[in-house]
Amino acid sequence: MCRRVCVVVEGNEELRKPQYLLPPFSKVVSHFGTSGLSVALATGVTHPLDVVKVRLQMQHVGQRGPLIGMTGIFVQLMKNEGFRSLYLGLTPALTRSVLYGGLRLGLYEPTKVSFDWAFGSTNVLVKIASGAFAGAFSTALTNPVEVVKVRLQMNPNAVPIAEVREIVSKEGIGALWKGVGPAMVRAAALTASQLATYDETKRILVKRTSLEEGFQLHLCSSVVAGVVSTLITAPIDMIKTRLMLQQGSESTRIYRNGFHCGYKVVRKEGPLALYKGGFAIFARLGPQTMITFILCEKLRSLAGLHTM
Repeated sequence: MCRRVCVVVEGNEELRKPQYLLPPFSKVVSHFGTSGLSVALATGVTHPLDVVKVRLQMQHVGQRGPLIGMTGIFVQLMKNEGFRSLYLGLTPALTRSVLYGGLRLGLYEPTKVSFDWAFGSTNVLVKIASGAFAGAFSTALTNPVEVVKVRLQMNPNAVPIAEVREIVSKEGIGALWKGVGPAMVRAAALTASQLATYDETKRILVKRTSLEEGFQLHLCSSVVAGVVSTLITAPIDMIKTRLMLQQGSESTRIYRNGFHCGYKVVRKEGPLALYKGGFAIFARLGPQTMITFILCEKLRSLAGLHTM
């Protein structure tokens, strides 16, 4: 049962309205479940683009050189490793989507409500802060699954459980949190830009155009959110991928941390190297953002929850 308080209207003892401090457990499950399911479905559709993105980001590590484009990497994968290679790491990707996606989207609104209660405001800065917290916290918990996913995407013969055992035995359990710093920064930037942009774009479109709550409003808002989040997170995503794929002891690693990785990439490969795989990121993140928000809004409606 939920804890509740009764508000007494002055002058009338009979008017007692129960106000629940905590929502029913079924609503909590629906809230996080719809978020996780929508992200998982979007991930399943766009996963091949994620594999291509990782391969693009790992070109010419530590040196300059001509880059193979997105189409070239795709053709190379199909020719050398076959169609199956486009779904490398799908199992941990879907696992992470349910956990990370459910937390990331699910924590945004409660965090925003908490900020509103504390500061009496839900302006765009509050939305950005709410998204940043939700993204960073979710990533800190689910980083091991992301590490395994990235490793599998670079190794067509690896098996998820075997890969986890190998990482722990050779590099220690701490290796499962490799790149967690940049990953948290990326997740904070992604969730803040994605959710805050979507939330604020919806508010502006409803206020200044004839669009009402529904598919068209969700589609327009999610397109804007996809573009903004890609521009902000592409360099951080690239650094995160490089760190996660590092192997060996600390003395043999190329990059010491996220800042060192960014510095060495810019110095040795040029500033544009930070946007390696940038088009692939947008080609994946754009549709993924649209699918996620449109599905989430529909699933929330079916579950009897209010819109985002």
